[in-house]
Amino acid sequence: MQEKQKAPIGVFDSGYGGLTVLKEIVKSLPDYDYIYLGDNARAPYGPRSFETVYHYTLECVQWFFRQGCELVILACNTASAKALRTIQQNDLPKIGPGKRVLGVIRPTTEVIGNYSKTGHVGVLGTAGTVLSESYPIEIARFFPGLKVYQEACPMWVPLVENDEYDKPGADYFIQQHLQQLLAKSASIDTLLLACTHYPLLIDKIRKYSAPGTTILSQGEIVAASLAEYLQRHPELAEKCGRNAAVRYYTTDSASDFNRHGRIFMGREIAASQVDLTAGNGIKAVL
Repeated sequence: MQEKQKAPIGVFDSGYGGLTVLKEIVKSLPDYDYIYLGDNARAPYGPRSFETVYHYTLECVQWFFRQGCELVILACNTASAKALRTIQQNDLPKIGPGKRVLGVIRPTTEVIGNYSKTGHVGVLGTAGTVLSESYPIEIARFFPGLKVYQEACPMWVPLVENDEYDKPGADYFIQQHLQQLLAKSASIDTLLLACTHYPLLIDKIRKYSAPGTTILSQGEIVAASLAEYLQRHPELAEKCGRNAAVRYYTTDSASDFNRHGRIFMGREIAASQVDLTAGNGIKAVL
């Protein structure tokens, strides 16, 4: 009997931002195989309704399952906030018993309180993530005494995706939102970048933050959490392929994805375009 092929770990985002998480996961767990999917044709997810984000995210999770994935990481704060719980509770028992879908919110909220000395933390995210109240709710589970202040930064993702993240024009929007956040509490000493695009803005965020402020991006936190999860679930880890292979897919132009992906990954990548509804869903590189 032919041995069943080992499964890649799926990493999903509505666009490019999840590549900052994938980069840290691959650095932490380089032996595993990975598939990345960016739903760029329907990005951004942030302004969309809960129902729409859930529908889109579920469709992408099902695509990962068709590629053989046993474990999928939603490396997207909006998808984690608006869709993860419903998928875990309602859909997985029907479409993937034994499979796992994890997000980026819980690993972050489990540790954020360890970084703050004042007990005041700021969360910078998309409008969708902030409106979901996912971070205050989840942080309260682990650090009930922590004061959480949120700020929606709707211009930050477009700045990154239009290659303006390191240009002078970005300073205005970054300074504006940091001032608005700090006006809610001058005691904020820890900032969480609750969007996977925001690490590309970290130099400017640091520039307009108070000296000594701790700035947390999610890639390293999620990578460490995934390593621990696989140690706790050896039966799942055993199903994952270990050929150190990484494949990239997008629902939009592969050439555009490659151009942006190089910025996020720090090296050249080669993606293929996918059709989420047809066959195995993989088209040629465009």
